[in-house]
Parts: sequence; C-alpha cells; structure tokens
Amino acid sequence: MPEESTQSSQRNELRQALSEAKHIIVVAGAGLSAASGIPTFRDGGGMWRSLDSTSLATPEAFSANPSLVWQFYHYRRTKALLARPNAAHETIAKLLIPAYLKKVAQQAKSFHLITQNVDGLSGLALKATPQKLTDSSAKKVSAPKTSTLEMHGSVFAVQCTECGYSAENRSLAVCPSLAAADASFQNLQDAGTNHRDIPLEELPRCEKCGALARPGVVWFGEKPHHLDEINSLVYKADMILVIGTSSTVRPASTFAYRVKRHGGKVAVFNLEASAQDQHADYAFVGPCETVLPSLFPEFDEATG
Repeated sequence: MPEESTQSSQRNELRQALSEAKHIIVVAGAGLSAASGIPTFRDGGGMWRSLDSTSLATPEAFSANPSLVWQFYHYRRTKALLARPNAAHETIAKLLIPAYLKKVAQQAKSFHLITQNVDGLSGLALKATPQKLTDSSAKKVSAPKTSTLEMHGSVFAVQCTECGYSAENRSLAVCPSLAAADASFQNLQDAGTNHRDIPLEELPRCEKCGALARPGVVWFGEKPHHLDEINSLVYKADMILVIGTSSTVRPASTFAYRVKRHGGKVAVFNLEASAQDQHADYAFVGPCETVLPSLFPEFDEATG
C-alpha cells in the first residue's frame, strides 16, 4: 500500500507540474518500443545470430563487412515493418497534438519528442491519432512537423556512402539479395554459424549515383541528427519526460541532468528502477505502455 500511495502522490505532483510547464520535451529510448516487439540492444534482444548487436552498429563494422551489417539491418527493418505502435506511443502522439496537450499542460508553449529509436513507430502513432479523436475540431489540428526529432535516423532510410543522398524505403527488402539471404536461414537454429556473404555489387545501391548505400541510421561514434536544435530545446525546457531509456549513451544521457541543472523538472519512466531515478523529481517503474496512459485518463475519452 505505501508504494501504491507514493505512486499516486507522484502522479498528482507530475500532473500539477505539467499544468505549469511551458516548454516540455520527451526523450524516448528502446523501452518505448519493447512492447511493440522491437528488440533492444541491451537486453535479451542484444544478440543477433550469436553476434553482439552493438558491434554491428559502427562505421568500422560496415567498412569491414557491409554484407553482414546489411543483413543485420534487414532483420531490424523486418521487425519494425511488422510492429505496431503501443499505448505509450499513442499517448505521446496525443501530447504532440496542441488541442490535446492543452487539456493537461495549459501553459505549454511547446512540446517536442526527441527519440533515439529508429523504428518509425512514433511517427506511425502520430499519423494515426487525429483519425481516432472524437473531437472533430481536434482532428483538423495536427502536430507541427518539427515536433518529432529522430536523433538516430531511421532504419527505413537508405543513404549513399558517396554522394550522401538519402531516401526512405519501406519495402520488405531493400534489394533481392537480402531477401534471398534471409530466406536461406529460415530453417537454421543459428544463422550466425552459416553466414551468407553477399557480393558487394548485389548490396543496396544509391538510386542517384549507383554507389554503395548504407542504412540511414546513426552508428556509434557518429554525430546524431538535429543536434543543434535538440540542444536548443534542452536549454529552454522546464520539464523533461525520460521514457524507456537507460540514459547511458551520450548525448541523450545528459539531457535530464541539463534540464534539472537549470531548474526544470525531470520525470523518469522505466521498466525497472535505475540509478537515474534518484536524480528525478518523479520516477515511475513499470511498463511504459501501461504507466504512461494511466496518467492521462482523459485521453481515453478523447479517442472514444
């Protein structure tokens, strides 16, 4: 009972703080998409074909073995294509729509989602939300196009290694050789011991210049997208919601600290308690797809 009482008190305090906040940002990590079936790098889904996933998400790995890296990202694309937004995605999408943000954050002047995820599920949720709303006037008001920032790119982007051209590709396979390699492993318990080496000329190519293309994601050691804009948002934020991230990868790991340092409020939502909770004003433990919607019961009424 004491724990339940504490959580209830925190909910009320967070709602009060939200009602007074003017510039709100959400920083989302892999935990946001876990309930949608997207494996994370740092849990049981951190292995792929007996290989450490993090070791494949580097420029060096791609230079050494573009065939293997492309097969890994083909797997990630397939997972993302099959996935659907969960209730936490949908709650954030509603907060991004001004007409519904005003129901819970009456003084808010801005609300931005900064996501480390590359699965595109937040965008799908935002696109679908206006159609679900029962308020006809709200259906006509969409979120600003700049309200969501994908700082690590998109698993559906295909980027040229030479000219830099990038285009979205949501087909099941970027090229036939990736589909064939995937099919050849479907009956093997451990495809890592039976690696298929795809010739360089059969890997995805740039549709503009024909050079080798790479997945359009930000790898370890590369500069995140939209960093100047993100730094500006963090600087002026007076509230940050940290959702589904262990906050171990820079620069995202510094955002909550920076908001706290200039007097802003910090709310953390994670499946399990972590060291960052002690620095938060509000810490909620549990599945974010359950906890986050429970904070805003009026949104259930809005979507009928």
